[in-house]
Amino acid sequence: MSARGQCLCGAVSFNVQFPSRWVAHCHCTMCQRAHGAAFVTWASVNTAQCTLQDSQGHLRWYQSSAEAERGFCSQCGSSLFFRSSRWPGEIHIARANFIDPLDKEPQIHGYYDTHVDWITLADSLPKKPAPGI
Repeated sequence: MSARGQCLCGAVSFNVQFPSRWVAHCHCTMCQRAHGAAFVTWASVNTAQCTLQDSQGHLRWYQSSAEAERGFCSQCGSSLFFRSSRWPGEIHIARANFIDPLDKEPQIHGYYDTHVDWITLADSLPKKPAPGI
């Protein structure tokens, strides 16, 4: 099984082979700012399970911290990917950019200690703070 996805304009696309590692909502302030949203839902896969297509050279990587970088389309601005030395061998893909269904639904709210106060969540998923808190 696999799933396809792409950015808004279609210049950057990807294909993921399942199984995914996890799917989670991230409420960290960096994700909030990078996506302009209350939280971001990520799907994680082993890097070897993800094939990127970027024939026009629009995929750019922004070093968002000393440990991590975020991939986006330089043509349409879509935020697509996250990779970090904290999770070697993994790539995290913004769930909203998938075209096809995934093998997992979201399992957790991560970094919930920094969630915005203008959204009320009514699901029963676990709400975890940032690691070390």
